[in-house]
Amino acid sequence: MKLQQILSSLQKLHPKEIDLSLDRVQRLCKRLGNPQDNLKYISVVGTNGKYSTIASIRAILKEANINCNIYTSPHIQKINERFVYNDEEISDENLSKLLAEVEDINAGDPITYFEILTAAYFYNAKNFKNNINLIESGLFHRFDACSVIKSNLASVITAIGLDHLDWLPKNKKTIDQIIFEKTSSLLTSKIVVSKQSSSENLSKIVNSIKKNSSKKIIFSYDFNYSLNENGFFYYEDKYGGLKLPLPNLEGEYQLSNISTAIATIRNIEEINISDQNIKNGIKKIKNIARFSEITEGKLKYLVKKNKIYIDGSHNPLGASVLSKHLDSLKCNKHIILGMMLNKNHLEYVGYFKDKISSLTVVDIPNQPAAISGEDLMKKLKNIKNINYKKSIKEAIESIDLKDNDIIIITGSLYLAGEVLNLN
Repeated sequence: MKLQQILSSLQKLHPKEIDLSLDRVQRLCKRLGNPQDNLKYISVVGTNGKYSTIASIRAILKEANINCNIYTSPHIQKINERFVYNDEEISDENLSKLLAEVEDINAGDPITYFEILTAAYFYNAKNFKNNINLIESGLFHRFDACSVIKSNLASVITAIGLDHLDWLPKNKKTIDQIIFEKTSSLLTSKIVVSKQSSSENLSKIVNSIKKNSSKKIIFSYDFNYSLNENGFFYYEDKYGGLKLPLPNLEGEYQLSNISTAIATIRNIEEINISDQNIKNGIKKIKNIARFSEITEGKLKYLVKKNKIYIDGSHNPLGASVLSKHLDSLKCNKHIILGMMLNKNHLEYVGYFKDKISSLTVVDIPNQPAAISGEDLMKKLKNIKNINYKKSIKEAIESIDLKDNDIIIITGSLYLAGEVLNLN
């Protein structure tokens, strides 16, 4: 209860959820003694694949006995997921103490929820100075609270696509502006660019970072991967090729995130890992709600022998990637969908329109910024076999499953969290 009270108090410090500027977090960090300085970072920016890339780096470094601190957003089930030190989530008690101390030092000054959480992460990270900090820069990197750091080991650019357009001016709701916001102010160190959804996007990213004097490691130019039908994939860069086992993550698209993680680690001289560390690490990646199968629990019981997955994709780029993976599965697919109000619902669902056996829309519990299932159904009225159910449990029970059919619950990371809590 104490933790929830503190979190509620922090949410009242600023009238806006997001306010794109750095003055507030810089002011608080200065009061905290600028704890973000003199730490080791790998920064990850982009639209999709950030969490998976961080999870892949984390798993490989763990195999090499290299300790990590990790800061990601949003959390799926509980806020502790955002605060990982020495590869362990912070406890409720320690998080309460940390946030209470930072709140006292902030002294009631206006600051957004994300900004004060970020400052608190840095404040505790200084207690683990030898660790590598893996930090996910959210929304638009240029004015993201994570960008207050002054140096890093590398910046990673994952796949960039259209999302969060409501935070951009009317005349700048474009992929060009998003690329500019995410990549134009990267630090000078090394920049690793992941596989993109199109060669055009890749060219725009390369153009955006061309004046940055960092060493650039770019997918298809400096590293690559290929999938082999015999149960392995092949990674290659200037350091040589690696024949690797398939990871413990479903979807060929995850090979892109894993390859980006490998490229990042192999290009940082301060990090010493072996090929065996990589081979072992990619079999142990912990990735929550990224096409993850639910193998036990209350919801699994409802589908018996059928498979049920959760996937946190919530934008057109994520839908495109998920759709391609579903194409590779030879079975009937049923989607249960819940989304936030500010998403492009029609374009998202358009990727699945003629590929699924049914679509059931639901409300997302405890999320006032979500679109109601009934309103979502009205927007998607031209989709075949669409239904509305108030709850996730009702949605699952309403689907007439045949042998080998699968269910995918998708559309929002917030929905994924509710599903996992319900399960």
